[in-house]
Amino acid sequence: MFDDLSVLWQQQWPECPPLADDLKHVYRDRWVRFHSLPESKRYPGDSSEYDIVLHRYNTVLDELFRGQEVRIVTATWSDGPEPPALPEQHSRWHPGACHWTSVRTDEDETDPDFITYTHLHASRVPWRRGLVDDLLRAVADYLTAGVMITSLTFDRIHHPYDGGADVLLPTAADRDAAKSRHADWLSPYPGGF
Repeated sequence: MFDDLSVLWQQQWPECPPLADDLKHVYRDRWVRFHSLPESKRYPGDSSEYDIVLHRYNTVLDELFRGQEVRIVTATWSDGPEPPALPEQHSRWHPGACHWTSVRTDEDETDPDFITYTHLHASRVPWRRGLVDDLLRAVADYLTAGVMITSLTFDRIHHPYDGGADVLLPTAADRDAAKSRHADWLSPYPGGF
């Protein structure tokens, strides 16, 4: 099953390994970033701001995946190629997660003390609003990172991070349409960051 995921990934994103943070640099023509709070505030400070964060995440996720199945991909890290056991907390955020693949994070690093592997864990579930709210709150609080919610073919990716979400779409036209729907959530900074 997971070998197929690697083939599907390669078909959609041949220039980039399945590392969520790298996609925006390699596929800028298909990428848009939405900030999760007004005025580009990074972290929610109270329950009303968590409501805004979850509303923005779920609004875009609904537009991408309503009525479909999605893949949820989460990450853990270690200094070796074998994935460690998932922490209990991770299992709560991503029930049913199975190890998909491990990627050496920095191929250019030569010092063994600084070599890191990203271990990706995946599941497949029917999308519904609120499905991943616990995971999204953990992302918003920077308790976890490297999360992707994707279509089954990986042609649409929602990568939430602490402060917003990077969205990658099949075409530049799809990206532009998403940008116009949520223009007030776009970054005011040069380059869209």
